[in-house]
Amino acid sequence: MLNDYILTAIIFLPAVGALVVAFLPRQGRVIQGFTLLVTLITFILSLHLPAHFDYARHGFQFEENRPWISSPAIRYHLGVDGLSLWLVLLATFLAPIGVLVSWRAIETRTKEFYFLFLLQQTAMIGIFVALDLFLYYGFWELSLVPMAILIAMFGPNRGRQAALKFFLYTFLPSALFLVAILWLYAKTNTFDFVQLQNLLTSGTAFSPQALWWVSLAFLVAFAVKVPVFPLHGWLSDTIHEAPTAMAMVVAGKLGLYSIFRFNLGLFPAQSRAIAPVMIVLAVVGLLYGALVALAQTDMKRLVAWSILSNLSFCTLGIFCFAIAGLDGAVFQTLNEGLTGGALLVLVSLLYERYGTYDMSLYGGLAAKLPMLATLFVITSLALIGLPLFNGFVGEFLVLSGSFQVHPGWIAAATSGVILSASYMLWMVQRIFYGKQSSLIVNRPAFDLNIREHITLWPMAVLMLVMGLLSPYWIKGIQSSVMQFSSGITRSSVIAPQPSRVSYVVGEVSATRGPSSHKKPSRGAQ
Repeated sequence: MLNDYILTAIIFLPAVGALVVAFLPRQGRVIQGFTLLVTLITFILSLHLPAHFDYARHGFQFEENRPWISSPAIRYHLGVDGLSLWLVLLATFLAPIGVLVSWRAIETRTKEFYFLFLLQQTAMIGIFVALDLFLYYGFWELSLVPMAILIAMFGPNRGRQAALKFFLYTFLPSALFLVAILWLYAKTNTFDFVQLQNLLTSGTAFSPQALWWVSLAFLVAFAVKVPVFPLHGWLSDTIHEAPTAMAMVVAGKLGLYSIFRFNLGLFPAQSRAIAPVMIVLAVVGLLYGALVALAQTDMKRLVAWSILSNLSFCTLGIFCFAIAGLDGAVFQTLNEGLTGGALLVLVSLLYERYGTYDMSLYGGLAAKLPMLATLFVITSLALIGLPLFNGFVGEFLVLSGSFQVHPGWIAAATSGVILSASYMLWMVQRIFYGKQSSLIVNRPAFDLNIREHITLWPMAVLMLVMGLLSPYWIKGIQSSVMQFSSGITRSSVIAPQPSRVSYVVGEVSATRGPSSHKKPSRGAQ
């Protein structure tokens, strides 16, 4: 019975919690404690998904598919596969961490903050599991509103300008996205993703030019949300002004998931046609973000530009259309949500203690805050892809899997790994080592307290676990990637075993252990 309603429970429990928050008293920590409880229960419920997920089965699981509105034909259709499974887990895992990191950072308008925070959780999870395009669009638009309001309310310097920029950048392409959805409905009389996928990939007559423009409307809306260079103009200001709990979710996951699900799922031919352009933009964004990060003195803006660079790795992996690259792109999306989120939390803790993001005012902090310094170094090493950590697995899969397809561009992208090590290690050295600055000497500060340990250590441990036990995540991811293989990849997929996977890219194979051939499945189910 739980399988039949688990997705509805995970989606709407935060929304119900938001309604309760609206009636709670503002005194004490009642609102924070209740929000933490709601997010923890949601996370525990979401653990049901990987525990009962059939990794050998293709298609969607835990489906709920019921009529909702008869005219137009809108269905309440939910489901997860290996692509959305781990993204739902990541969203619910980060939610209680967002509450803990906001515990002292948000002291005013707490009711408004946590109400919108929980509403944002509902929207984000809904995006990952909605399989009706109209339902998906409702969650997509809902995700914009809480974010924009919270940036405007809590931005320390230019919150309103950052909120307006974020809203305009993301809302205007979404209007084109809505037009594209309505065009598809007019031609097919359905919003259902599975039915649309079958119609669009079965050779049904559609105007190639019309499909091209529809796919482009989808792609632009999603590329802005990633963001893909040069549609990144909102990112730095938004992350700098947003509360940490919201900055952790503002970039990457929603856009990359949507490109994978809808552009590759519905428009494989159009995706392949535009792939050369996307590869160039991904490599440029990767290098541009890394070089701009090197020039920053504000550590939160450095993190923002590093996020642009790292997310460009994911875009590169998607549009190279190699199986290993696609696996790596999804895995790297999870990594960015985890390590980028941890880095934002660490930076916010420094700001709470010293009231500035200016790295030139720091120095010699490791002797004073050894535990915070240790976790900062661990997170930095994970982000730059040190072996044994999660970042290494994602980057290696993207680069090695895609090299046979586009060796020149991948060679250029590899320099981004070197640049990421440069700006991250430079930041660590400036903040934690060398001579103690006057700010550090004159302002007393305490090392991590119990709440902050509880906030940070689960993320640090997960970075190592995902690096050491990456096949557990990859086997779920690949169950979805294989569905796209016959339509969009140059690779033929060779049987995934529980602990060993082989890839063939073009005529060149890179094999780990013996394997047997298996015909890839086609379609979403």
